[in-house]
Amino acid sequence: MDIIEFVQMLKAVDDFYGQPFQLLDWQYQVLWDVYGTVKEDGYRQYRYAYLEIPKKNGKTSLVAAIALYHLLCDGPGGQIYCCAADRGQAELVYKAAIGMIEQEPEFDGVLKVLDSRKEIKNKQTGSVLKVLSAEAYTKHGLNPSVVIFDELHAQPNRDLWDVMTFGAGAARKEPLWWVITTAGDDPDRKSIGWEIHEIARRIADGELYDPTWYVKIYNAPEDEDIFDEDIWYKANPSLGYIINIETVRQEALAARNSESAERLFRWLRLNQWVSLKSVGWLPLTLWDATVGNWNPAELVGKSCYIGLDLSSTTDLTGECLLFPPQEGLDGWRAIFEAWIPEDSMKERVKRDKVPYDRWVKQKFLHATPGNVVDYEFVEARILAQSKQYNVIEVDTDPWNSRMLTQRLMKNGIEVVEIKQDIAHMSPAMKEIERLAKTGRLTHEANPVARWCWGNVTVAVDGNGNIKPMKNKSVEKIDLLVAMINAMARAMLNTPKADVSKYASGEFLDKLWG
Repeated sequence: MDIIEFVQMLKAVDDFYGQPFQLLDWQYQVLWDVYGTVKEDGYRQYRYAYLEIPKKNGKTSLVAAIALYHLLCDGPGGQIYCCAADRGQAELVYKAAIGMIEQEPEFDGVLKVLDSRKEIKNKQTGSVLKVLSAEAYTKHGLNPSVVIFDELHAQPNRDLWDVMTFGAGAARKEPLWWVITTAGDDPDRKSIGWEIHEIARRIADGELYDPTWYVKIYNAPEDEDIFDEDIWYKANPSLGYIINIETVRQEALAARNSESAERLFRWLRLNQWVSLKSVGWLPLTLWDATVGNWNPAELVGKSCYIGLDLSSTTDLTGECLLFPPQEGLDGWRAIFEAWIPEDSMKERVKRDKVPYDRWVKQKFLHATPGNVVDYEFVEARILAQSKQYNVIEVDTDPWNSRMLTQRLMKNGIEVVEIKQDIAHMSPAMKEIERLAKTGRLTHEANPVARWCWGNVTVAVDGNGNIKPMKNKSVEKIDLLVAMINAMARAMLNTPKADVSKYASGEFLDKLWG
């Protein structure tokens, strides 16, 4: 194929300067798929090629080689634009392209470099390669043949994306938009990078249909063990070639010992869209380390406390079933349920960029008909659970709960209201932390609960007491508040065990390495 032959005729740059540009298997496959898939009329099928990959996998060199291919091999009058968030990022691609040009004597007399304008012109065809940044904003009226977005996640707003995609290239027979990016540092899920990531991810998963999009995403799923070296290789297809495995091992060691280092490791090395908060309560590594190796079916017939966080009828409602140690259970166990109004869910998936719809399909979240949570569904579920388990009591926040709790009490279920103040919540939060860190508390693998765990931020008083901050951001914490409500009562009736045997050995190896 032309582009593959062309790229491998170039010389590499950076650490491999002067060596032939040898395409790795993953690079070869991506180029083969994008340029080799054609329609019946002979034109390329794909107009959008989305490649999301961690840093240091050779992305910049590939971007530069693709740009040079179109500059030299396309027909006359091509306009190739490399778009980046700022001038510094834009110049990385430009400098890589210059490095390739200066190693090829046959390009002399063909290409003209206008360094002051960061442009490269093909003197024979009139095609131009130009670098654009979001800082320089006069892009209307362009007629691009190829647009390459480098690090879309870093764009400060959606303006450059909109201008370079809406109506652009309409006069071209085979316009092509490349998006080559890493995951973003975007906990609020409002950036154009996250928006396009979600479109691409949903196309790849079959949730959306668009045959003009090619999608390739290399990352580590959030529910995987981030310290599993097999996962590193899956997320980094250049590992062992461009990236040294010992470097990644050192980064992983730092991630075990520091929440901030873990955040960077997840983001830059494993290509996860991070949502860890710098003022968070407990790290996601602790959640991942305490996923229980047990089947929820083992809990049938066991005694439990049900914690509820009803919040608002238009918002997420969370439930935690907390099982204290008892005959047949040598530690604490937790499982979760959650509800959301179906009508507002559809709007919030688009607005908040939170995958509620995916969680509903996976049955981790229940969508009730209408635009408010129908508490009759919650009531019915609790009544069913009371027949499945020995429910000691339901522990709930007082907010909006009186009608539901009255109906539950009429059905013989004890209900206790938990005040949502620091005095009532701090002991339960500290007990959850103690039990989790000593391996005494495990829970099911539940992405909604995991998301809530990572979202919890705390208010602290002068005596070190804490309570969760129920802010109004899109990052909800309802399932964790439900767990706290359940623990507030369960801990009063459960004697503390000797945790010395749990605070050593395999569990701490798993948690701290």
